[in-house]
Amino acid sequence: MLYHDADDDNDLAGQDRAGQGKIPVPDHVQQAIITLLKWTGDDPEREGLRDTPLRVARAWKEYCSGYEDDPSLHLSRTFEEVGGYDELVLLKGIPFQSHCEHHMAPIIGKASIAYMPRDRVVGISKLARVLHGYSRRLQVQERLTAEVAACIWEHLHPHGVAVVIEASHSCMTARGVRTPGVSMITSRLLGCFLDDHRSREEVMSLMGY
Repeated sequence: MLYHDADDDNDLAGQDRAGQGKIPVPDHVQQAIITLLKWTGDDPEREGLRDTPLRVARAWKEYCSGYEDDPSLHLSRTFEEVGGYDELVLLKGIPFQSHCEHHMAPIIGKASIAYMPRDRVVGISKLARVLHGYSRRLQVQERLTAEVAACIWEHLHPHGVAVVIEASHSCMTARGVRTPGVSMITSRLLGCFLDDHRSREEVMSLMGY
C-alpha cells in the first residue's frame, strides 16, 4: 500500500506559496522504500512504519539538495574594499553532514577553508555555502575536499587555497569493521599553500593540524 498526505494532490500547485508546501512523493519512490523495509524483515503496514516511505523520501530529497545548487554562484559577489588586506582568510571548523556514495551512510564532520586573496574577498558565509553545496550530495570525502578547493580557486582566483576536512564515516563506525571514534582527514592545497612551505605551515597551524 502506498501512502499519501491528505493535501498531496494540492502540493504541486501550492508548494511554493509561503514555502509551506510539502514535496510530493511519486508512488514509485514510495514503493522502493516499502520494498526495502520488507527486505529488512519488517512490516511496512504496521503503525510505526505507515508513513515512513513519505518521510524517508522527503528526507533524502533534503539530504541531497546540493544537486540543485551551483556552489560557484555563492562566490559571484566579491568585495575589493578591504583596506589593503591581503593576508590569510580562514573559516575554521565548519560543521557539515553528507552521505557516502557507497553505502549511503552518514558522513559527519567539520571543514576548515582558507584562501590568500589576490585583490578581492568574498563574504565569509559563502565559504560555508560552497561546502554545503557539495556535501549535500552523495560523496566520498576525497572528492568533496577537492571540489571545494577547486571551486574557490577557479572563481576567486586567489594566491592560494587550503581545505582540510575531518569526518567520521558511519559506513565504517556503524557497520563493517564497526570501529567508532575513528575520523578521516583529507586536505587539498593549491597555489602558495602548495608551493611555499612557510605559507603551508602557517595555514595548517592555524587550522590546528
